[in-house]
Amino acid sequence: MSPAADSAAGSKRQAELLKQEGNTFFKKDRISAAIDAYTGAIALCQNVAVYRTNRALCYKKRNEWAKVEEDCRMAIHYDSHSVKAHYMLGLALLNRQELAGGIKALEKSLELGRGAHPASYMVEEIWQELSKAKYIEWEGLSKMRFSQLNKLNTTCKKALKSYNSLDSPTADVSEEHINELDEVFRKAAKADTPTEVPDHLCCKITLDIFRDPVITPSGITYERAVILDHLNRVGKFDPVTREALEPHQLISNLAVKEAVDVFLNEHGWAYKIR
Repeated sequence: MSPAADSAAGSKRQAELLKQEGNTFFKKDRISAAIDAYTGAIALCQNVAVYRTNRALCYKKRNEWAKVEEDCRMAIHYDSHSVKAHYMLGLALLNRQELAGGIKALEKSLELGRGAHPASYMVEEIWQELSKAKYIEWEGLSKMRFSQLNKLNTTCKKALKSYNSLDSPTADVSEEHINELDEVFRKAAKADTPTEVPDHLCCKITLDIFRDPVITPSGITYERAVILDHLNRVGKFDPVTREALEPHQLISNLAVKEAVDVFLNEHGWAYKIR
């Protein structure tokens, strides 16, 4: 081994030792010491994304969101498939009120997380944060649409009254016409009116709207993480039909997933977590 290669290998070993020290400090809630350790690892091996995401996690714990964002962007530069980097970047952007950017980063982390570890706790955590952000986004857009519809409704009623006054200046707009106009605007606002999520879009176990639906050989659709947890903790059988069931038999239900995506896009209120 050449002196240069030997030196590089030594730097990698030292960086890994510093990472392990940082992990130990983090578990003991010694955040400053953990940051110092991860910083030392980064100085030795700048292109290792996990050193930066680990340090970002420390900054997150201290609510130093600008530093979280900086570390996560660099981590993504070196590893564009880092679930943690996209996730914490999303949180950092949401913290500084960049809703669209935050949602985009969280959606990317969810996509990557589902591909790598679909039943992991982190996928659930990402979904929770994304749902909150999407609900806030819907709430803002809904209020804007409601205000616009009210203004348009008022304008239409004034126009209707002006039209009627052409024949009879003292005549009022008929109650029937007013009711018809109100019905038109009520229907226009229907998508923003919270109701019930259709049963076929909800998991039979959690009763919540699907996030990552999978179908069993018996034709029943469940939330992936929930059915995997059932198979692991309770037993290898379908909870509804009681038929034998193995994890490898679960298949993504793309039709239901698409239906859920369409429903959520049209009814953002459904993102609200119960």
